[in-house]
Amino acid sequence: MTQQPLIELNDGNTIPQIGLGVWRTEDADTPRVIAEAIAAGYRHIDTAQAYGNEEGVGRAVREAAVPREELFITTKERTSHQGYDSTMRSFDESMGRLGLDYLDLFLIHWPVPMHDRYVDTWKAFVELQKQGRVRSIGVSNFLPEHIERLAAETGVLPAVNQLELHPYYQQRDVRDFHTRHNVAIQSYSPLGSGAVLADAEIGAIAAAHGKSIAQVIIRWHVQQGLIVLPKSVTPSRIRENIAVFDFELSSEEMARIGALDSADGKTLPEPAEMSNLF
Repeated sequence: MTQQPLIELNDGNTIPQIGLGVWRTEDADTPRVIAEAIAAGYRHIDTAQAYGNEEGVGRAVREAAVPREELFITTKERTSHQGYDSTMRSFDESMGRLGLDYLDLFLIHWPVPMHDRYVDTWKAFVELQKQGRVRSIGVSNFLPEHIERLAAETGVLPAVNQLELHPYYQQRDVRDFHTRHNVAIQSYSPLGSGAVLADAEIGAIAAAHGKSIAQVIIRWHVQQGLIVLPKSVTPSRIRENIAVFDFELSSEEMARIGALDSADGKTLPEPAEMSNLF
C-alpha cells in the first residue's frame, strides 16, 4: 500500500494529496473501483451529485476495509440546487444517498454567475460547517472574482477550489491568487482528459525514470503542492496513479513540463459559461 502526504487546509483540517475521482463511473461499479483504490492506498474519494454515484460511494465506505475516519469523502452540489434553502435540502439528500453521519468536504460545483445564487449557497455551506455536518467547505471552477465576493459577503474563504489543471493548462495567474489567500487547489482532469498522455517531452522524462507518462504528470502536480484527482476504473491504472512517491522530478524536468503550458489548453467549459450541466 502506498503512503501519501496530507495537505493542511486553511480551516485546520487535512486532506490526502491524491484522491480518486469517480466522474463517469457507473454507480454499480463504484464500490469495486473504490475497494481497489483503498487497497492501493487511496483514502480520498471525490464524487458529486451530478455524477449519479453517491449511493455507490456510500456503499463502498460502509464496506471498506478501513475505518470511516481514515477516509476523506467529497461531494459537490449540483447547479440546479443552488440557493440557501435548496442547498440545505440537497445536502440532506446527498447524505441520505451516501449514508454518512458527516461529510469531509462539500463543494459548490460551478459558480454559474448568470443565476447569482452562489453567495446564498455559500451562506448555507457556512451554516452546515458550523453545525458540524461537514468538516470543510469549498468550491469548484470558481474564478478569483467569485472567491473575493464570497469572502467580502460572508467573511469565509473556501478551503479549496477544484480546477481543471494539467501541463497544457497550468493557470499560473489563478494559482498565485490562491497562494496569496491560502486556498488549496485540487487539480481535476490532471492528465488533460488524456490529451497530455501522448506528449513526447513528458514521455522522454518518463523513460528516464522508468515511469509512465501519467505517473510523471501526477508527480508534477504533487511536487507543486497541488491536490490531484486522477480518475480510472482500471485496477492496474488505479494502482499506478498513486505509485508516485518513490521518485522525484528535477527542477530542470519540472521546468520542461512547465514550458508546455498553452493558452488554448483548456479541455472543459469556461467556469463563467457553465449553466446547468452539473
